[in-house]
Amino acid sequence: MLLISFRRAIIIDPCVSYPDSVRYLYSLGNELKAGAKFGLERMRILLTRLRNPERGQRFVHVAGTNGKGSTCAMIANALKHAGYRTGLYTSPHLIEPTERIQINGNPVTAAEFTRAFEIVHSAAEALLAEDQIDAHPSYFETVTAMALVLFQGSCDISVIEVGLGGRLDATNVILPELCVITPVSFDHESFLGNTLASIAAEKAGILKPGVPVVVSRQFTASEAVISNRARELGCEIMRTRDLRVSDITLTPRGSEFVVEGVPYQCSLAGEHQIENAAAAILACRSLGVNTVAIQAGLKDVRWPGRLEFVRQNPDFVLDGAHNPAGAAALACYIRHFCSNRPVWIVYGAMRDKAIEEVTAQLFPLAQKLIVTAPDFPRALRPEAILSVTAHPSPVVAETLSAAIAVARTAPQDAIVFFTGSLFLVGEARALLIR
Repeated sequence: MLLISFRRAIIIDPCVSYPDSVRYLYSLGNELKAGAKFGLERMRILLTRLRNPERGQRFVHVAGTNGKGSTCAMIANALKHAGYRTGLYTSPHLIEPTERIQINGNPVTAAEFTRAFEIVHSAAEALLAEDQIDAHPSYFETVTAMALVLFQGSCDISVIEVGLGGRLDATNVILPELCVITPVSFDHESFLGNTLASIAAEKAGILKPGVPVVVSRQFTASEAVISNRARELGCEIMRTRDLRVSDITLTPRGSEFVVEGVPYQCSLAGEHQIENAAAAILACRSLGVNTVAIQAGLKDVRWPGRLEFVRQNPDFVLDGAHNPAGAAALACYIRHFCSNRPVWIVYGAMRDKAIEEVTAQLFPLAQKLIVTAPDFPRALRPEAILSVTAHPSPVVAETLSAAIAVARTAPQDAIVFFTGSLFLVGEARALLIR
């Protein structure tokens, strides 16, 4: 029987398996459910019981509305090429929860994930028994603590993506040596506020006294809030808008560009990825990463589910454009590279998303529209999507498997985008790649 020592010994059930741990995590419920409690008190109590695995570690903390996952992947990959043993914590996952916690570019194993779950869950159960916390840590709090446990002693530096907002996000217990804020736009307004200023204030909540911050190009309202907060805390600000980017060449699978005389290639498709790459370059420079490692990190970075080609003839492309800014980036890509091809769109979304704003940008570009619903409790029914938007030839598919069957009938020269939700993208990726 495995014995884990915190302030006192805690006996761990030796029969816990990876599926058991995942089922328990899912039973904790979604972070966005009504009445969800946001705050850092429970997380701090949990980490104290775990002997503060976050202390003594090196972190890069990344917040933003769009592009933060891609930026995290670029930074982590460059650090790996520079010879650092690198942790990467992101969310959500596409297929398996192990994807959320990576070391040197590889998801942790099911056994490692289960071991970390046992440690964190046992600490939580002990705290509950002692009435030190009001409820078991949430799914996201638990997995965040698991990541910190796994990174401790295993990584030289770790890149941590904020889950929701920043100020009250469970990841905001770390003390980073660098912060990054990618473009801020509208998403999760019911939690973060319905103005750019209020949303930016939540994102800027990750800033720490004296810790430098990389800031991507922002709307004026967001820029003002972030800059003011950085000045209040004495944070050095490095802005992507101050970089000289030239000689941009876009391809369907990536881009090439020059930053202040240095050439780069980025393997992530879409013009918006150049801005993310600029943030990653500034971050890596601040961390002392050499240019060769940064170039290599951008050249072979992978970030599944973002303009990811998974099938040919016809092309199937996965892209989690789940908010208006993401939809705008995808629409820009379609106009740039697909004007002479039949464009089909398979679309499904969650109930809490800005459906009308997203579909208004994407649906007019689709010769054929397939509306469906991912297998997820918050998924919006296809009929509800069609009730708030219009398209001349929509097809309703009750399941994603049915939608894929329809998509396979597309002409050989067509390009089919699976989009609208990362949950849809994850389910599609599992069905198409496996």
